[in-house]
Amino acid sequence: MNRPSHAALCAAVLAPCALAQAQPAPLPPSPTQLAPVVIQASPYTDTAREALEAEQALTPGGVSLIDGEALRQRSVTNLADMLRYVPGLWAAGGATGDSAFLSSRGSNLDATNYDGNGIKLLQDGLPVTAADGNNHNRQVDPLSARHAVVARGANALTHGASTLGGAIDFVTPTARDGAPNELLLQLGSHGQRQGLLTLGTTSGDFDGLVTAETRRYEGFREHQRQQRTALYANGGWQLGERVQTRVYLTQIDNDQQLPGALTRQQWLDDPRQAEAAAVAGNYRYNVRTWRLANKTVWDIDADSQLSLGLSLENQNLYHPIVYAPPFFSLLIDTEQRTAGSSARYQRRLGTHELLLGLNWARTTVEGGNFSYVPGGAQTRFAVVDNRADSLELFAMDRWRFAPNWTAVYGAQAVSTGRELTGDGLKGRYDSVNPRVGLIRQLAPDAQLFANLSRVYEAPTLYELKDETPGGPPNTLLDAMSGTVVEVGARGQQALGRGDRWRWDVAMYYTRLRNEILSRDNPSAPGTSLSINADNTVHAGVEALVGGSFAIGDGGDYRIEPLASLTLNHFRFRHDALYGNNRLPAAPTLALRAELLARHASGFFFGPTLDIVGKRWADFSNTYRVDGYTLWGLRAGWTGKDWEVFAEARNLADKNHVSYFSVRDRAGTNDAILQSGEPRSFYVGARLRF
Repeated sequence: MNRPSHAALCAAVLAPCALAQAQPAPLPPSPTQLAPVVIQASPYTDTAREALEAEQALTPGGVSLIDGEALRQRSVTNLADMLRYVPGLWAAGGATGDSAFLSSRGSNLDATNYDGNGIKLLQDGLPVTAADGNNHNRQVDPLSARHAVVARGANALTHGASTLGGAIDFVTPTARDGAPNELLLQLGSHGQRQGLLTLGTTSGDFDGLVTAETRRYEGFREHQRQQRTALYANGGWQLGERVQTRVYLTQIDNDQQLPGALTRQQWLDDPRQAEAAAVAGNYRYNVRTWRLANKTVWDIDADSQLSLGLSLENQNLYHPIVYAPPFFSLLIDTEQRTAGSSARYQRRLGTHELLLGLNWARTTVEGGNFSYVPGGAQTRFAVVDNRADSLELFAMDRWRFAPNWTAVYGAQAVSTGRELTGDGLKGRYDSVNPRVGLIRQLAPDAQLFANLSRVYEAPTLYELKDETPGGPPNTLLDAMSGTVVEVGARGQQALGRGDRWRWDVAMYYTRLRNEILSRDNPSAPGTSLSINADNTVHAGVEALVGGSFAIGDGGDYRIEPLASLTLNHFRFRHDALYGNNRLPAAPTLALRAELLARHASGFFFGPTLDIVGKRWADFSNTYRVDGYTLWGLRAGWTGKDWEVFAEARNLADKNHVSYFSVRDRAGTNDAILQSGEPRSFYVGARLRF
């Protein structure tokens, strides 16, 4: 592997921008800028949302903006619920209350989900994902975010993400931006009880906001109980007319039983049962997390801005996951610590906009793997002492070189290291990843876009060792890399009488080399084996279409359709072992839709629809998981300072598989399946004060 020096990397990433003068995306947008496609609208605006909208409109590729206000009108407990209407993402919940299996543009297709790689998670621009790219112990509570921006694939360059799937940045609500005091309550099937209280205040140059949350969940399967408490707080200080700083604090205690996986016959007999070993071994996923972060923003003048951030996060994981006495049992007991920092400088000069950024993170994981007896002895058989660091430098110029035309070009340089002390493995991965794109403004509210980009992702600590059958021992995996071309359109159009429709469509084609793929180790369930595939193809169509249309002459009734469609084509390309087989885990088709009728009084009601296509559970394409169709209903009523909602899911009580582990060649007796949610009902209320 050729490894340029850090100095060369920095020079390469800064060179394109040294030729141009520029302005930052979050600064006030030009009059020709597109009004962005938002998943649902909020009753108020704020500066954070305006910055995200500007960023979306000046990105020549797939970016979605999620409004946290809309999440209050339905049952949202994990990222699968939050990301329901984001095209291009396959998000599935199931075995645990908080976590979800996430795949963006074909990332994480091994579906073992031990590390949850492929998508970089950030809060307020600072990392939540560990320095090696894993989300093993952590996902963000969706109700703790005011907004979220989802940049798919290489469109996450402005976030500095070196991942196949892109990045999701969660923006925290603040009292300064007008986040309301509120009480949220939710009850539902399977023993779900959730409450969230938010209180905020401003006093002169100071503001503060605190959110306390608790959740209890019995689960729709045996041995699936969850107990979680969380505290989110932030405080800001206006240091002058141009400088502000904010401190963020997160504390989460989560205890979660795991029901394990089922064979096909067990799933057919009773999809709500637990795996016998999960009950006997008392499988759990208990995580204690605290996070402290600071972000300071200096508006240097009307055309330039500098932001600096620091974060520290500590996670304690207690995770009994395998119990097969007398042969093998596995309990993971580790502490993961991540320190991160970011810097972003933005400047506007003439028809150019410049963005320079830096992300740095370092993660340590210490502890051990233990054999255990539930409630009894624990014997450590492996020491865990792992290290990872990551430096991402990125630069971009957005040049309005002609009326209604914008060229977007730049590059990212990444240098990241991995070390497994116990195995004596240590390696470094360096790359420069350029990007060029074009935006054509067709109208004030409509645009076409295209881009050509390089994607690059190094292996996580969980995938570092090459386990290719017959390969040399203690060998590092290579990073995966490739080229993606993308074209699309987005916009909205007014049709009179307040009617409007909106669209966001993207098509992409990616050729990858050395894609990192993992599958369950059949000789040690709960662990994985990783390889580099020679050549693979990731292609797809992503579409979000919605609108609002008046019924009758009075204008009191409106119909609001919304549909998110994803078509996936992920396959091996002339592979020596797998030929042109399909890659597993992600469905060929995923459609999420709803059709709501709204009255001017605030009442709404309508059906929801989920159509999911077939998936393969192995690289050999011998084990197929069938697709499914689910129906539901949503209703609610929104007042001036209150909201209530009711939601029914899977009304036909259709048995279906949410997600599964992947094998090289899966057999009918392999326990790999996770059941999806049966018929369920939820009610919730919100009071703002």
